[in-house]
Amino acid sequence: QVQVVESGGGLVQAGGSLRLSCAASGSISSINAMGWYRQAPGKSRDLVAQISSDGVTNYADSVKGRFTISRGNAKNTVYLQMNSLKAEDTAVYYCNADIGLYGRQGVYRYWGQGTQVTVSA
Repeated sequence: QVQVVESGGGLVQAGGSLRLSCAASGSISSINAMGWYRQAPGKSRDLVAQISSDGVTNYADSVKGRFTISRGNAKNTVYLQMNSLKAEDTAVYYCNADIGLYGRQGVYRYWGQGTQVTVSA
């Protein structure tokens, strides 16, 4: 079994900062890319930022220069530092991880349960 668990969401005023954390655990042989998506009410789930196993990053245009994604030293964790938050950043933020499993071929994408980020104007 694999678990992906996010933490760090909450309520913040516009212009403020939050740091989201995500950890993957279980029968994991390898973790490739990890990333953050977000979904606002009535909208699709969209990519916020992604980081490969060797540290290459990719950001949505809307968050470039404000958000920073990073991996932990243990490589099973990923963080999203969010600065200069705007009301339009309000959404449920989901972490994902592309994971190889012991005893199974292939790479599988696992998702966390989501954490709410609310930015008040």
